[in-house]
Amino acid sequence: MSCAAAGRLKINMRVALGVSGGIAAYKAAELVRLLQERGLEVQVVMTRSAREFVAPLTFAALSGRKVITDMFGGESENANLENAIEHIAVAQAIDALVIAPATANVIAKLAHGIADDFLSTLAVATKAPIVVAPAMNVNMWENPATQQNLKTLRGRGVKVLDPDEGYLACGMTGAGRLASVDAIAQAVFETLGVRDDLKGETLLVTAGRTEEPLDAVRYLSNRSSGKMGYALAEAGRRRGASVILVSGPTHLEPPAGAAVERVRTAEEMAEAVLRNLEKATVVLMAAAVADFRPAEIQPRKIKRRDGVPSLKLEATRDILAEVAGRRRPEQLVVGFAAETDQVVENAAEKLRSKHLDLMVANDVTQPGAGFDVDTNIVTLLFADGRRQPLERMSKPEVAHHVLDAVAELRSAARHPAAAARSRKSAS
Repeated sequence: MSCAAAGRLKINMRVALGVSGGIAAYKAAELVRLLQERGLEVQVVMTRSAREFVAPLTFAALSGRKVITDMFGGESENANLENAIEHIAVAQAIDALVIAPATANVIAKLAHGIADDFLSTLAVATKAPIVVAPAMNVNMWENPATQQNLKTLRGRGVKVLDPDEGYLACGMTGAGRLASVDAIAQAVFETLGVRDDLKGETLLVTAGRTEEPLDAVRYLSNRSSGKMGYALAEAGRRRGASVILVSGPTHLEPPAGAAVERVRTAEEMAEAVLRNLEKATVVLMAAAVADFRPAEIQPRKIKRRDGVPSLKLEATRDILAEVAGRRRPEQLVVGFAAETDQVVENAAEKLRSKHLDLMVANDVTQPGAGFDVDTNIVTLLFADGRRQPLERMSKPEVAHHVLDAVAELRSAARHPAAAARSRKSAS
């Protein structure tokens, strides 16, 4: 009667920050902070020259991670095969590589595919997008070789941020100062699809399953892993929203910065949702809440020798209906319907009967959709009758499509005439 343990789903994004040797290396410490504030995990990689300007301990303390400084793990006794192939593991794990500051030397290595230290080898080994923020003397910046190398990198799709102009550490004036850390962080966010279109919103997200006790050791539940709800919470944080996550039992880690309330039963989830409802501007009910629970809970384990028990069930609270009934006029409410037959029709009926703004419907019988998998296949149903079927994609991608719809609905509420024109032209 209990469901199997849910699998883990990586939804937090990881960035490798390469720091090369230059006086601007100290500014990378502030960049770590800005990236982490948006929930990004940061792995710092330092060149040998960078360590002449900033101690690795500084970045280790800020990032909470070991700083990678050597290709082979440092001096003799610490060098091993695991260290030697670590660049491959990092290359596969990261979602972006940002090099700030990037010296003329590092830029030349990247342009010509030279891989003679950890950072340059990581750049060659990764398929993640690369952001480069140059910093150097103005003459080095203007040197034709440097400009040709930058042209080569841009031609390969590397995002290069032009340096600022001004007084340089060498005493000269001109281009070569590291771009502002705000500009670098924004370039990383844009590369990763991190946006601010939900800034000012507070998302109340439910996730996971509920467990309804039968006796001292058993419960009624379902196979929901919580992956969809956690992906929504993570996507909301990346897009600038505050997030309150009400989670049933799951093995997933919540996104950084989200306020989390953990519950077990449908009753506990209902109380947590209603307690936080006033704070929310958008409610996303992605949890798979049990519709029924045992009418009586046995205080001890039911024994096999006593025969097969007669199980009487009663309905749990309809949390979505209660939320819809108590919502404020400006609140958006999004429902999720996991169905096995007449999927769109059943979801549309829930959308109408509960007066929701958006319903996300999915057929849990389809391969690659529903519970216990990292992908989903859904149809978005809007209150105005529009339907938007989505192909199979990862649950984080589905989450962003759902939040795109939320942003569209919010924009339409603010600018109804423009939204009507946009929908008319799209049709």
